[in-house]
Amino acid sequence: MSGHRIGYVLKVYPRFSETFVVTEILAREAQGEDLTVFALRHGTDPRFHPELARVQAPVHHVERPERASAGWAVLARAAETVPGLGPRLAALLPELAGTEASEVHQGVALAIQVVEEGITHLHAHFATLAAHVAEIASRLTGVPFSVTTHAKDIFHESVDPARLRRTLERAEHVVAISAYNRRHLAAAFPAHAHRLRLVRNGLELARFPYRDPAPVGETLRVVAVGRLVEKKGFDRLVRAAARYRDAGGRLSVTVAGGGELDGSLRVLVAELGAEDVVELVGPRTQAEIGRLLRAADVFAAPCVVGADGNADGLPTVLLEAMAMGVPVIASDVTGIPEVVRNEAPRTGVLVPADDDDALLGALAAVADPGFDRVGVARAARALVARDHDSTGQAAALRALLPPEPVRPGDVRTTAGTTGPVLEPVPGRTPGLVRATEGADR
Repeated sequence: MSGHRIGYVLKVYPRFSETFVVTEILAREAQGEDLTVFALRHGTDPRFHPELARVQAPVHHVERPERASAGWAVLARAAETVPGLGPRLAALLPELAGTEASEVHQGVALAIQVVEEGITHLHAHFATLAAHVAEIASRLTGVPFSVTTHAKDIFHESVDPARLRRTLERAEHVVAISAYNRRHLAAAFPAHAHRLRLVRNGLELARFPYRDPAPVGETLRVVAVGRLVEKKGFDRLVRAAARYRDAGGRLSVTVAGGGELDGSLRVLVAELGAEDVVELVGPRTQAEIGRLLRAADVFAAPCVVGADGNADGLPTVLLEAMAMGVPVIASDVTGIPEVVRNEAPRTGVLVPADDDDALLGALAAVADPGFDRVGVARAARALVARDHDSTGQAAALRALLPPEPVRPGDVRTTAGTTGPVLEPVPGRTPGLVRATEGADR
């Protein structure tokens, strides 16, 4: 597989909430892959993870013309740079006519960079803007693209099924981060199920050393981390904490994160008179999150499916807590039951997302001296090490690459009834995907 140069297409880079992207890039670089990052938007969050300093990949911001004249200038440059641009662009025009102008312009600009940087494969995270731009660049250059799907890009009510179908049809392969997500996409788009590959998100396990959990003291210390949005279900945790206290239990709940529901959650805490047991501490750095987890008796991820259909794919911080030896309580949403299991070997406490009584009962269960904290924590660490080690994730992604690099000019374009059709040159088989250990199980 020598000779591949992989372009990561991301809406925003760096993005504080997307630690999984940085972890993936680092793991792929560690195995010797040649990566370049293409960012479609500039980051505005002043918080950065220290791991960013370890990323070797150069970062290019893809030009986003804001005036028609600038867009024409990009097209002029592309005509000089991208081999065979004219026929490919002409074949794409029926589709591009219904596409957001900025996506088209950035797709063309990315095509220029693909040629200039010698990129042989594009990989996008999220089947929305990043995938759309990567797809346009792919169609204009002949260089294949792939995409990792997550949550909002496949579950949310705003998802356009026809547009998502086109992405699945055009991508060289599509990664699902959980078996649940893979089944969801396969059921919705059965004609393209053969393109779906299960590759779970990974952790750098060395960054999350394990230790056996200590017994619970007089006060159950609960930590929850995430953006303050509906799908995280933090309102459920606030209500459960108040009920636990009212029943005579002693606990403290710390919720770390910021978001649109910060105000309403603070109002709820005040209405329940729960200021003595619930603290909303706002956004925290990765190091601060680590300290919160090490001091916790239990980590809670009370996720729900939002009214808009949005749901968590699999919270990275849940995996981090499990790796560190913190017992977890989590809801049975999307891929979470694949890691948090009530059956032997038990890895946590899994509760129904629509059952607040079960969440309350879970808090009581983990506080009980008879709860096998050490056995559960060790089983959780073993599961994360087996299924979510970033080294294995990187190897699985590498195995999905075409055996030989595809460069601009390797593939010729002909016009079809529904869009351009890429035809292989003799001796080359675009779309070939080898089986990996990421098979559904």
